[in-house]
Amino acid sequence: MALKGNLRDFTITQLLNLINIAQKTGTLVVEGQDEAIKVSFREGKLAYAQIGEQDNSLATVLYRAKKISAAQHKIIKERAGHMSDKELGLLLINANYITQQDILSSLQNHFLGVLNRLFTWMEGLFRFETDVLPPNDKITVRVNLENIILEGTRKLREMEQLQDEIPSLDMALKFTDRPGANLRNVNLSVEEWKVVSYINPKNSMRQIARATHLNDLEIRRIAYSLLQAGLVELLRPEGARHLPAPPRQPTQKGTVVEQKSLINRIISRIRSL
Repeated sequence: MALKGNLRDFTITQLLNLINIAQKTGTLVVEGQDEAIKVSFREGKLAYAQIGEQDNSLATVLYRAKKISAAQHKIIKERAGHMSDKELGLLLINANYITQQDILSSLQNHFLGVLNRLFTWMEGLFRFETDVLPPNDKITVRVNLENIILEGTRKLREMEQLQDEIPSLDMALKFTDRPGANLRNVNLSVEEWKVVSYINPKNSMRQIARATHLNDLEIRRIAYSLLQAGLVELLRPEGARHLPAPPRQPTQKGTVVEQKSLINRIISRIRSL
């Protein structure tokens, strides 16, 4: 039976640690509020990843990585759309369009980007399907998880700190009385300017994040930087009902023994699957 749970109780870094330690082969499926992510592993190493039904074809991945042009991408989709990723990869290499290393590095970066997206999720139902892998016609990679886990742990800690400062994305932002004086002394990034353009007491941070295609970590990071700069302040969106306080995650104090016991039991469970 597959391992199942919720990211509220077991973080993605803990799951990756277990998969790495037990050197498991299979696919981790995580279902969030708006999308689902599948990440496949072979003997404890990252092999493949996909967001929902998003186009994960080799041609599209290469185009997003700027390894082929828009015109080349269109021609490939029209004339070689029936080919598998492995067949297309060989064709492009033999035609000197691209190198094998270009293909592998593009796929690896794409898969890492999908996996890193999970580090911004604070909850979501997950299950690990043992020995389930992507179709044989897909190109897979082999990436060690150690550095991914370390970076993911850092992101989770940052997310927890930002959640303390900004508990709910259903809150809105409004400019302070005299933002102009501060704006002259602050250098804003392109993403920050996009967020600034949507700041309005009627727009929640969640709505701004969707409009600017930012994840929860990114919108909280930008909102916090604007708050620290004194450019904005938090308030409830105009016309919104009272927002209940978000559930607090249990602290680690007093629960270390229980957590270690839980982790040991799950490690044993995964090894036995």
